[in-house]
Amino acid sequence: MQIAIASGKGGTGKTTVATNLAYVASRGGHHVAYLDCDVEEPNGHIFLNPQITDRRPVASPVPQVDAAKCTLCGKCGEICRFSAIVRVGKKVLVYPELCHGCGGCSLVCPADAIREAPREIGVLEIGSAGPIEFAQGVLHIGQPMSPPVIRAVKAMAPRSELTVIDAPPGTSCPVIEAVSRADFVILVTEPTPFGFHDLKLAVEMVRILHLPFGVVINRAGLDGADVRSYCTAQRIPVLAEIPDDRRLAEAYSRGQMAAVALPEYEAAFTRLWKSVEQARGGVQ
Repeated sequence: MQIAIASGKGGTGKTTVATNLAYVASRGGHHVAYLDCDVEEPNGHIFLNPQITDRRPVASPVPQVDAAKCTLCGKCGEICRFSAIVRVGKKVLVYPELCHGCGGCSLVCPADAIREAPREIGVLEIGSAGPIEFAQGVLHIGQPMSPPVIRAVKAMAPRSELTVIDAPPGTSCPVIEAVSRADFVILVTEPTPFGFHDLKLAVEMVRILHLPFGVVINRAGLDGADVRSYCTAQRIPVLAEIPDDRRLAEAYSRGQMAAVALPEYEAAFTRLWKSVEQARGGVQ
C-alpha cells in the first residue's frame, strides 16, 4: 500500500503527518518505507534521524548535437515544447535547464546527429531510521526540474507493507509525479483562508487523477467551519483533526515527532492510520 501525503500549500503540517504516520505504523508491526519526495526542501530526516548508507547521483538526459552530422533541418526544435533545443541561423543551441529529458529531439533527427548525455541534477540518499526504511531526494540548488529526482526516489522504494510518500506542496508537476499511482492520498490542510483555497485546488487535482483521498485538518480549533462544511458537501472524509496545540509546535521546533514527544498523539496518529485503512476503498 502506498499512501501519499500532499497539501495545496506549504506549511500545513504535511511532513508532521507523514513522519508520524510512518512511525506509528512501524510501531504496529508493519514493514514501513518513508520516501521524502519534497526534493527541493526535504526535512523528514530531521524527525526520523535516519542513518544514510548509500548516496547516488541523479541525472537527467540532455541532447548533445554533432555539428558535423547536423543538416540544420530544425525538426528537433519543432518537436520540443519547451524550446530547450532551437535552430538559430547556422547553429543548433541547447538550453539544458529547459530540457525535460523526453528524448524526442534525438528520435526525430533524420541525420542521427543528436545523442543524449547525462547531466547531474540531484542526489538520492538511502538508509533506515530504526525499522523504517528511508529514502530522500535532494535537488541541487539552482536546478529547476525536480520530477526526475522524484522518480529516482520512487524507483528505489523497497518492497514493504506500507510506503509513505511525503509529496511536495502545491498542485504542479512535482506533486503529480509524487502522488501518481498511490493507493491513497491524504490532503493536509489548515483552517485558514489560504489553506481552504489551496485545499480546493488539491481536491481537484486528485480527482482528475482518480485517486482515493481524505483530508486531515491541522491546527483544528481555529475557525475551520468553511473547511468542514466543504468536506461534508463534497463527501470527502475528514480522517483526523490535529488540535492547535502549542506543545506540538514546540516539539516540531526541537525536531521531535509528536507521537514520540507527546504520548497521547501516538494514539491519535494510530487512529488516523486505522481511518486510512477504512477509507481507502473508493475513489472520491
